Amino acid sequence: MKTIGLLLALVFDTFERNFNQKTLLLSTFSELMDAIIYGSFFLTYYYYQKNKTNQKQLIVYNQALAETKIDRLKAQLNPHFLFNNLNVLDQLIEEDQLQASDFLNEFAEIYRYVLQVSDKKIIALEEEYAFAKKYFNLMQYKYGTAYQLQTETLDLSGSIVPLTLQLLVENAIQHNLGTETNPIRIKINRDTKLTVSNTIVPKRNSKTLSGRALQNLKEQYYLLTKDQIEIEKTATTFSVSIPLISN
Repeated sequence: MKTIGLLLALVFDTFERNFNQKTLLLSTFSELMDAIIYGSFFLTYYYYQKNKTNQKQLIVYNQALAETKIDRLKAQLNPHFLFNNLNVLDQLIEEDQLQASDFLNEFAEIYRYVLQVSDKKIIALEEEYAFAKKYFNLMQYKYGTAYQLQTETLDLSGSIVPLTLQLLVENAIQHNLGTETNPIRIKINRDTKLTVSNTIVPKRNSKTLSGRALQNLKEQYYLLTKDQIEIEKTATTFSVSIPLISN
């Protein structure tokens, strides 16, 4: 554009008027400012797009990392479930072989469920609730009425991490000494969160209540929801509240 203007000025003999020092300085300054402004816009847009791409890559990486960690945590719970229940079976074999046979048949059916959900991040609360009740019925082979599961009519919408309820019921049984005259009462209810609570009668050789399996569960929920499991202990009760995951 400046070249065309220069040619026209020469043709019409207006060079001195249009291309004196002051005019050239103003023109050059104006074009320099335009270059700076448009260049700034371009650089801003370029780095915005680059940052956006980097953020997407970071999100994908973090999701993959979280999923890998969840898979690893779930793999730890599977042998935990198997080992604890084989211990129950071993004790039953010594006490009552017929009852041990019935236990083994029901345990095989329940363990199929464990294998089916082992590759799932979350599962419908309704399915997990039904499984937890089956698991508790299995435990009654050994403990009879020394442990009692109290369930209300619950809103079973939403999802949770597989084996959550089973693990919390198991936790209550493992760490507390129930008897027919003084049973351990385990209760499942739902408010803004799903809560499993139990009365406390500690066993002498009980492991710490915040053991590896419970810590495992806490990590899974945090990775999936960024929400914390709430653990509350009083002199008489122990309760764990877990966040529900929307379908």
